[in-house]
Amino acid sequence: MKGIILHGGAGTRLRPITHTGPKQLIPIGNKPMSQYTLEYITQSEIKDIAIILGDIYPDKVKDYYRDGSDFNCRITYIDQGKPLGIAHAISLTEQFVNHDNFVVILGDNLIGDSIGRFVEKFENSDYDAYLLFSESSHPKDFGVAKFSTDGKLVGLVEKPKDPPSNLVITGIYFFKPVIYEHIKSLKPSWRNEYEITEAIQSLMDSGGKVGYDIIKGWWKDTGTVEDILSANRLVLDRIDKNEELKNVQGKVIIGKNVKISDTSIIRGPAIIGDNTVIEDKAFIGPYTSIGENCIIKNASIENSIIVRNSVIETENVIIDSIIGEYSSILNANSLKPRGMRLIIGENSKLHL
Repeated sequence: MKGIILHGGAGTRLRPITHTGPKQLIPIGNKPMSQYTLEYITQSEIKDIAIILGDIYPDKVKDYYRDGSDFNCRITYIDQGKPLGIAHAISLTEQFVNHDNFVVILGDNLIGDSIGRFVEKFENSDYDAYLLFSESSHPKDFGVAKFSTDGKLVGLVEKPKDPPSNLVITGIYFFKPVIYEHIKSLKPSWRNEYEITEAIQSLMDSGGKVGYDIIKGWWKDTGTVEDILSANRLVLDRIDKNEELKNVQGKVIIGKNVKISDTSIIRGPAIIGDNTVIEDKAFIGPYTSIGENCIIKNASIENSIIVRNSVIETENVIIDSIIGEYSSILNANSLKPRGMRLIIGENSKLHL
């Protein structure tokens, strides 16, 4: 069996962070979100993996994952370029799959579980496709499952105005190669994309066997800042390590060569990356991820993600924020004339 990770998409709702890199490399718990996806696959003993690259700095993805040897797998890169839909991305993998069964996972979807038992169930079944659903309070935003009165899966509807159920597609799909035949017959949807839901519907209509399961734990589609912060909280909630330091409270992971002054406090769950300095009465509150090589002085930070190589020296309180790599937030109180000094990129958001 082979694995496919979809690493494209424009990430427009996450700008300006995605102006300089793909959204799937945004760290959650100090680890790129797509690395969780890779680990779901490799932990299921699937070692041949294709990563489908988009047109947002694809070289950054290659630089991070390289040939896959650091992640116990073999990685093949396939360029999709312009995002034309999930089905289009899958269509590019036919040569890589080479008649094997395969699993497809969106690189910006996270689950609080492994996929091992689902891999085993699919491999031991006669399904042509096998889908994982999750209950959602806003199914209009996703592909939605449609069932008959006796509970049989009979259809899939992409982002319906009137959802036929509250079970949505999670972005984890298992397929036999027969799916390629149905993808080839697709025409672009109203979104100018090739919809995988339509290919699966075609498979069902032609008599193909499509099974499904429902993920019982959490599932996050990280399309917005709020979704990413929520996923960060869920990941940090799983920390089971307690550092024995007087100014570190709760479950906290502290990296190598981290310096924490006696006047600063870290209250978990939280994670602090390697070579980071926290001093001058700084407070790192619950559900905060601080990347490597950061400097935090005076600031209070809660429920936030601070990406590596950032400097924050301010007496202000920062909450519910994502601070991108190499950012600086400095105290302007001693500067003349008094006032805020800002360099703000496209699509930035400030609450002052």
